[in-house]
Formats: sequence, structure tokens, C-alpha cells
Amino acid sequence: MITLHHLNESRSIRTLWLLEEMGVPYKAEFYTRDRATHFAPESLKAIHPLGKSPVIELNGKVVAESGAITEILIERYAPHLAPARDSDEYVEYLQWLHFSESSAMLPPLLQVFMQRETAELVFLPSYAQAEGKKIFAYVNDQLENKDYLVGGKLSGADFMMYFVAELIQRFDRKGEYPNIGKYLLNLKTLESWKKAQAIEASHYG
Repeated sequence: MITLHHLNESRSIRTLWLLEEMGVPYKAEFYTRDRATHFAPESLKAIHPLGKSPVIELNGKVVAESGAITEILIERYAPHLAPARDSDEYVEYLQWLHFSESSAMLPPLLQVFMQRETAELVFLPSYAQAEGKKIFAYVNDQLENKDYLVGGKLSGADFMMYFVAELIQRFDRKGEYPNIGKYLLNLKTLESWKKAQAIEASHYG
């Protein structure tokens, strides 16, 4: 049995969605951020020392990190969500998996942090804006005429990039990245995505 330790407003939504798409039995334990600090509850540290989400328990093993979780689950339970390892598309697939948690994640997170910025962090606005535009434009360009990132079909790359795309769209007040918007609209038509959202909404309201 797979157990997902799920935190609201976190990258864990990707894992919840992936589990729904795979259609395998699992259970979810739900955690709620502190309303004042927005931090995860201390109870998550009982599962993993970092106290972050997503975390899964798989056959008695605790697994952290979104990318690792995505790769393990797809490899074991849904190999159809990844291109063949000897294909050119597999190289592209791996790049998107890792891009989503490395180059792509920092700029939108910086913009989130800026909303809680203190006077001492005056460097953040210009840095976040410059890096953000670079990453956001890159993602938007790569999604030109695409419903999915790799090979014209749903893959682990989409589960990983979904959270990043949502963050980018949140700050796209001028509509500069229309391909990202179209990409998200397409993902949101998937039944597994709708189920994951409904599950989260039923616990957090």
C-alpha cells in the first residue's frame, strides 16, 4: 500500500494527481499549514526529518522529494507515463522532470516569498523579476502548439511541471504566457486531475 502525506498548497498536489491517474490503491494523510506562518505543521517531521511534503511510504520505506517520488511511482506502477528509455523522447522527459525542481522552481517561489518580504531583503524584487521572465518565457515557448510536454501524451514530466506552471500563471497578470495557460486548461480537463482537486477540496474546503 502507498501512503501519501499531503500538505495543502504544496507540491504534493502533483503526487496526489499522479496517484489518481495511475489508479492504484493508496491512502492519504492530510496536513494543514499554519495560518499565520504558512509553515507545515511539526507533525510532518514525525514522517520525515525535513517536515516537508510530498512524502510517501512505500512498502515500509519513506520516500521524499517530488522528482524521486514521481520516477519511482511511474517506474513501478505506470510505465506508460514515461517514454521508452532508449528513445530520444526519454532524454527530453528526464530534462523536464529535473527542470521543474531546479531551474524552473526558484523564480516563482521568489515571487511568493516577496509577498512576505522584509525591509532587509531588498535584492529580491529585481532578481526575481529578471530570473522569472527568463524561465517563464522559456516554458511558454516550449509549450507552443503542445498539449503535453513530451511526445504528445501525458507523462511524468507533466505531473512535475504542473505545479510550476500554476505558479507562473499566478503572476502572469498581463497574459504574457498564453501557451502556459492553454497547457494548464488542457491538464485540468483530465479526470485524474479533477479527482485530485476534489479530494484536496474535501479536506481543506
